Amino acid sequence: MADNGSTDVPEISAEWYRDVVDAAASSPEPVQWFVGHATEGVILLLGALLLLAALSRRSGGPHDRALALVAPVPALLAYAGSEWFKTVVDEERPCRTVGRAIIAGACPPPGDWSFPSNHATVAGALAVTTLLLSRRLGLVALPLAALGAFSRVFVGVHYPHDVIVGVLFGALVAVVATPLLARPAAEALRRRTTRADRAVPKLASRSRP
Repeated sequence: MADNGSTDVPEISAEWYRDVVDAAASSPEPVQWFVGHATEGVILLLGALLLLAALSRRSGGPHDRALALVAPVPALLAYAGSEWFKTVVDEERPCRTVGRAIIAGACPPPGDWSFPSNHATVAGALAVTTLLLSRRLGLVALPLAALGAFSRVFVGVHYPHDVIVGVLFGALVAVVATPLLARPAAEALRRRTTRADRAVPKLASRSRP
């Protein structure tokens, strides 16, 4: 284990980090530009894919519409969970402790802890929620999430284990939370539809001369 501030970092993760950031520093500028922008852009793309997947469910039954309604919630829950884990683990960013040149504009400030990666966590949650709503779009979202997670190591702001755990945690939250949230939402939509159906005959009978 490698000592890193108030927590220990797996030595293999520190080695992988050094290998990746060294490769990033020596990579062509177009590659650095692409991955540097992908680190933020992937989250936007995943959000767009999730929106498309949710819209595809809106014309279905109560369960489909419930999935569309709750689709953004797992990512929010995963983000909140990753923030809580950061305060518990207190792992320093590798760009402040390993001593390697990074291609990120700047290392995040002290107190912005490294484990787990928020970007990777949200990417994992968005991708898996998209997959649960639409297999076709989900198969596009999964490799995008992997790219987004890898980019956080490539630019030098996270260890590999930060992003691996982040993606897995986000995916787990999505798998568990999406059906749990959709079930009561679908039931509420069914009750609303039933009340509306009962109201129509009453209105029709009142309108007769």
